[in-house]
Amino acid sequence: MSVKIRIVFMGTPEFAVHILQHILSENFEVVAVVTVPDKPSGRGQKMHLSAIKKFAVGLNIPVMQPEKLKSIEFLNQLASFSADLFVVVAFRMLPKEVWKMPRLGTFNLHASLLPDYRGAAPINWAVINGEEKTGVTTFVIDDRIDTGDIIDSLETNILSDETAGELHDRLAELGGELVVQTLRKIATGSVQTKVQSMENPPKVAPKLNIENTRIDWNRSSKEIHNLVRGLNPFPKAWSILDNKGEQLSVAILKTALTEQNLSLKPGNIQTSKKEIFVGTGNGIIQVSVLQLPGKKPLKSLDLLNGYRFEPDSSFI
Repeated sequence: MSVKIRIVFMGTPEFAVHILQHILSENFEVVAVVTVPDKPSGRGQKMHLSAIKKFAVGLNIPVMQPEKLKSIEFLNQLASFSADLFVVVAFRMLPKEVWKMPRLGTFNLHASLLPDYRGAAPINWAVINGEEKTGVTTFVIDDRIDTGDIIDSLETNILSDETAGELHDRLAELGGELVVQTLRKIATGSVQTKVQSMENPPKVAPKLNIENTRIDWNRSSKEIHNLVRGLNPFPKAWSILDNKGEQLSVAILKTALTEQNLSLKPGNIQTSKKEIFVGTGNGIIQVSVLQLPGKKPLKSLDLLNGYRFEPDSSFI
């Protein structure tokens, strides 16, 4: 027998908006949203609202934006909504005082097939590591990160040239389906959880930073191609271009594997009228889209119309 449940939804980015849309489209009752505080950004330091706040405000859903999740003021406000369940998507690590509050508990949607790719950037790392499949998982939140008992999961194949951005959009839709599926099980009392398998060491998904997004041209063409598509559209793979002594930080947004028979050392560049080729640890890769500092991304043909690569230019 199904029961009506009151939900508080917690999230921040656009990914979370897609999930909330699915929940609302199935007529589940969302009584409030919790997200990060507004922050100033840009040249004018205008206040930036999270994607989930913009969406919730548009639907007149109450929004809470605590600085500290353990503050008495926030906990009292949260309790005042008398929610039966908390649903978390791309938010912060919750203290026990929060996730233990609702009578039906708190569950999280994670964009990987747990226990693999626990951490901050599961979509990116699945692509970077050349995985052929990934998925989404709902799990019960506990006092550690992404380790709680699994409720359910859905799997999908990763396409051979798919970018992290394209996969993100597909997983947002798949995640919406899974969260609704999980809510129905909770509402009907038919949830059966399972402990995360630890037979093999799980693959991890650490935060992306300036070090792990830089291209190492000594790696294979396939590894470099996967890195580029795994960081597209954000934060973008990058490298230092040394062109006649001028060194520029260049973002590489799209590459292609090629059968071109060129003799280039890793990082060395050779161009034609339309194409840019770079040596790798095991051959050649074609750079199709790149972005010079302060400029818009350009296809190689368009860049070559106005920028000259010297004969000894290279990525370092």
